[in-house]
Amino acid sequence: MDWKACVDSGMAKRITPDKEMVAALLITADKRMKSVDMLKTNSVTANSKVSLAYDALREVLEALAIKYGYKIYNHECYTCFLKEVLRQNQIAEEFDIFRKARNRINYYGNELSIEEADILIRKIKDLNNIIVKLL
Repeated sequence: MDWKACVDSGMAKRITPDKEMVAALLITADKRMKSVDMLKTNSVTANSKVSLAYDALREVLEALAIKYGYKIYNHECYTCFLKEVLRQNQIAEEFDIFRKARNRINYYGNELSIEEADILIRKIKDLNNIIVKLL
């Protein structure tokens, strides 16, 4: 999929940038990350913590897209937005890795070890911090 396909299919559309929505999304994302930090990683929480961290990251990306005047309805289109609109190829590639990992957890029952989960969460947080700086 590319950005044109995202727009043509209606999975991404132009909107008026909304500073209040951006701020609200950042608050929600921050709360999610704090929730991740509050949970001890173990065999029960590992997958949930990764999914929660990913959700926070995706909310920060949603805030970024809104700041630039886009509403995106498909997680794959965030990758296209980062690559083709913002020209942030490395960020796009990292996000796509996390998107696929989260999909394996949520849709295919992939179980992560505690170590794998902690590594993914750390990398997701690092990318989250980079994206926040773009705002």
